[in-house]
Amino acid sequence: MTTDQLIKQIRIKKSFLCIGLDPDLTKLPKVLSDTEDPIFEFNKSIIDATHYVTVAYKPNIAFYEAYGLKGWQSLQKTINYLNENYPEIFTIADAKRGDIGNTSSMYAKAFFEDLNFDSITVAPYMGKDSVEPFLAFEDKHTIMLALTSNEGAFDFQTLKVDGEELYKKVLETSKSWKNSKNLMYVVGATKAEYFKEIRKIVPDSFLLVPGIGAQGGSLADVCQYGLNDNVGLLVNSARAIIYASSGSDFAEKAREEAFKVQEEMKTLLAKY
Repeated sequence: MTTDQLIKQIRIKKSFLCIGLDPDLTKLPKVLSDTEDPIFEFNKSIIDATHYVTVAYKPNIAFYEAYGLKGWQSLQKTINYLNENYPEIFTIADAKRGDIGNTSSMYAKAFFEDLNFDSITVAPYMGKDSVEPFLAFEDKHTIMLALTSNEGAFDFQTLKVDGEELYKKVLETSKSWKNSKNLMYVVGATKAEYFKEIRKIVPDSFLLVPGIGAQGGSLADVCQYGLNDNVGLLVNSARAIIYASSGSDFAEKAREEAFKVQEEMKTLLAKY
């Protein structure tokens, strides 16, 4: 999926909502407990109920790996279902991979070729040769951690190196890497005050923004400082939408929550 196709979907749906598909068997509705594959059935129901206002889905790979082979099969069925039924929707493997070159090449092959995701999240701590193998896939996107929403982000990401915060150096350095045009960046919604500085460094890049909803980030603040001419944002919400109800109406309630977020996005897009 190209960036232009993603932008087109954002404008059609008046939404830049990304929904995290993070299934936890202890939280899934009991109505699914007797199905052959509760995780897939849960994901399928959420997707069918929310795709009208969603431009991206982001399975967090840990929520599938935790269940071994069955979890991995659920992930494969989920991505196959998305690609076959909603090919206009952008897919993100939230895997946070990143290792020496040949290992990263295998990770990239697994998620881009075997599973056919549009994008993957990566950690840049090991530098250029750990990220460029993902960027080598011309028609795919690599979403690099820049400034995250967790409490420990301040342990390293905002430390000053030669008078400049480390996350800024990471952003600036990544722009020199081969095929950096395929880079997107993770910036947490709880760090909204930093968006203005980030946009000075990567004004045209898409930012994947977790942290609204259950984590307390402000969508209005993110838009005020993070929007660009092509919107340039994918704002993720998971728990607040997918676990809006634990009853048999879980999909309907997820749809209602997704539409609420989309309505706010529509208003903010009109404003900015």
